Amino acid sequence: MARRPVFQEVTETTPRSTPPAGGMIDAGPRGARGAIRAWLIVLFILVAAMIALGGATRLTGSGLSITEWKPVTGALPPMDQAAWQAEFDKYQQIPQFRIENPDMDLAGFKHIYWWEWSHRLLGRLVGLIWATGFLIFLATQRIPAGWTPRLLLLGVLGGAQGAIGWWMVHSGLSGNVVRVASYRLAVHLGLAFAILGLIAWLVLSLSRSEAALLRARRAGEAKLFSMTTGLMHLAFVQILLGALVAGIDAGRMYTGWPTMGGEWIPAEIWNPTLGWRNFFENPALVQFIHRMVAYLLTVFAVVVFLRARRSPHPTTRGAYGVMIVALAVQVLLGIMNVMHASPLPLALAHQIGAVALFTLILRARHHARYPYETSVRGTVR
Repeated sequence: MARRPVFQEVTETTPRSTPPAGGMIDAGPRGARGAIRAWLIVLFILVAAMIALGGATRLTGSGLSITEWKPVTGALPPMDQAAWQAEFDKYQQIPQFRIENPDMDLAGFKHIYWWEWSHRLLGRLVGLIWATGFLIFLATQRIPAGWTPRLLLLGVLGGAQGAIGWWMVHSGLSGNVVRVASYRLAVHLGLAFAILGLIAWLVLSLSRSEAALLRARRAGEAKLFSMTTGLMHLAFVQILLGALVAGIDAGRMYTGWPTMGGEWIPAEIWNPTLGWRNFFENPALVQFIHRMVAYLLTVFAVVVFLRARRSPHPTTRGAYGVMIVALAVQVLLGIMNVMHASPLPLALAHQIGAVALFTLILRARHHARYPYETSVRGTVR
């Protein structure tokens, strides 16, 4: 082999080494992560709005105003007087009208109808935006490797949510009941929060490259992550209990605080004739459990926050700081709701507060699992 002079210039013909390939998720077309993240953020906002609108629908007693499930044709509201009268005639056949609203006229029916119709329309919009985005990303092959099942799962859960919504409504259309079954309401709300949480986790994961996430995971704080996972589960249980409270209007009874009707443990906490149904139908027991879990959640959150203060990562400490502030606001809103018998504005603020708190717990959990790198120059994002 010929020798090369020591001072020979290196030209463009000198072989270059092939640059290393990135992670699988970064192997897709450029911009896929950012576009998918933006699409998911839109879905997150819409699902959060669905939860708030669903709460308003429940609090205004509007959830049973539409007595049929028509996923496609039901998107159009009544267009003339005859159509409105036909819808009102159907509503007059259910127990809620006969027992609770026998004096309601067509104008009053239109008021509750628009709440439920808007809620269902927003649900259809969520499904349409998911399907449109997913199909576009799939057809253009812009979904990063390994992410198709995750994004498809959102659509499956959304479809299940629509079916569960009708299952919930159907429970209030017969017999002598004037509202939907509280446990079905809890299932419906619980799945909504599960969908919201999944979207939030995916958005957080898409905010950094796969390579950055892999590096961050090696610096993750396992103990803090485990504690926050427990906090997340307890918060989810409290959300389900809140649905049970709303389902039987228990929040508008026992308006004192910290006692309930002047008692630390209300005398009506157990009705022998109800048996196990006390946990779903007894306002005293349902509200008492909701209060006790709120206290437990608060104490546990403070413990997790104090543990997070020992984190070496500033952004992680900041995430837990925001979380504990949101918890304090939510506790205050809960107390105000109890003392004012859950008026619509306060009740909606409390429900939106639950969305914010649950999301911030998930964000803190993500930071514990994938902390941002720090150096003497500051946080590396």
